[in-house]
Amino acid sequence: MSQLAPSLSRQQLRLRSIAWSLGAGVAALLLGLPLGLEAALRAGGCGVLYGLLAFHLQRVDPDDGHLQAGLVGAVCGIHSLALPPLAPWPPPAPLPAGLVAVAPTVMMGLVRAWLPLIGAAVLLHGGQVLVRRLRPGNGS
Repeated sequence: MSQLAPSLSRQQLRLRSIAWSLGAGVAALLLGLPLGLEAALRAGGCGVLYGLLAFHLQRVDPDDGHLQAGLVGAVCGIHSLALPPLAPWPPPAPLPAGLVAVAPTVMMGLVRAWLPLIGAAVLLHGGQVLVRRLRPGNGS
């Protein structure tokens, strides 16, 4: 994509940006549906944000996988801020024992919340690689 960026018009870049946002949002929404409508809507909203940011990050530095992974982590963190409490706090037991008691519940709640976003990122970037390989005249 970085080789194509100089030849694309601003309008084409806007359309690609919107396509990435909608693609990631719809993918996250669909992957979140088994977890319930509210979870799917939250995941879809974060997916739209992720797609928009991922497109622009891809244009700036397409070869930095660490930045892409960090972006997924950042959007998952943003999504976590909007979650309702996953376990009662403060725990009724002393702090160390209370943390041990609530840790599995919290971790499973976060994993369930993050899976749709991680799946959307994998689909978005996997689709991009697939399109690049299937595009005629790509030299491979």
